[in-house]
Amino acid sequence: MAVRIGVMSAILALLGVPLAGPAHADASPDSIPEAIGQTYDGRDLRIGRTLARTSDYTRHAITYRSGGLTISGIMNLPHGRGPFPVIVLAHGYIDPRVYVSGQGFRREQDALARNGYAVLHVDYRNHAGSDDDSSNGVAVRLGYAQDVINAARAVQTARLPELDASRIGLLGRSMGGSVAFNALVMRPGTFDAVVTYASTSPDPVDSFNRWQRLDRKASREIVMRYGDPDVDRRGWAEVTTTNYFDRITEPVLMFHGTSDESCLRTIRSTVQQEAPHARAMPGLPAFFSSLAERIGRDD
Repeated sequence: MAVRIGVMSAILALLGVPLAGPAHADASPDSIPEAIGQTYDGRDLRIGRTLARTSDYTRHAITYRSGGLTISGIMNLPHGRGPFPVIVLAHGYIDPRVYVSGQGFRREQDALARNGYAVLHVDYRNHAGSDDDSSNGVAVRLGYAQDVINAARAVQTARLPELDASRIGLLGRSMGGSVAFNALVMRPGTFDAVVTYASTSPDPVDSFNRWQRLDRKASREIVMRYGDPDVDRRGWAEVTTTNYFDRITEPVLMFHGTSDESCLRTIRSTVQQEAPHARAMPGLPAFFSSLAERIGRDD
């Protein structure tokens, strides 16, 4: 498998890889093979109103098209001469009913922009100002991965002088880590390097049993579509990301702390199985706040 565990330079030394061609998909795919069969048409990236300014960058509201949907988000653009390499951010789970545009990753948004990266934080469908897609919950959120892929595609097709479309990286945390893995198998070559930390499991049965099974309405719909995994997992095979890990072409750097009680139990076996050179980071929780303290930065 092409996943490699290394130093942080995996995302800093971004390599140029061309992106895929256009097509349309409005609803979330039901399976990874269906998603693989689609092409991606991210386009019409619009940098909107100014939200804030610092001495190093300006924060903007943005939108772009992902299939037939409009996706909202924020972009931090560094000051100075571009073009700047781009980092797409895939945030963790926040209840869409309370989520606001750009929520999560504030520390990373700031640090990356201050160090010369254009930061594109994806709100995902059904979040903030993005269009709704009622099929996304039943489709184990494969639509989020579509939006992340189309964010990169929109950067490339925009041809904005501030953005270096030949260098695009991806950073995903918690649920966003699983979104990142789905994006990697659905459209290899979209990103030039990928970092995940405190990722939820790329095995959707683990995530379903830990979180979605508690939601009676959502779990009933998912079981009707894929079957009850406690009884028969055959219906889940085509939405299990690890079954497609051999498609991954990008260098991937995975961080996971051994004190992460939220995401650790299901990701550990995956990391050990798929990345035999992995090393644990003792004592770090899901938000890595103690790591930030060790290197002298606030959370």
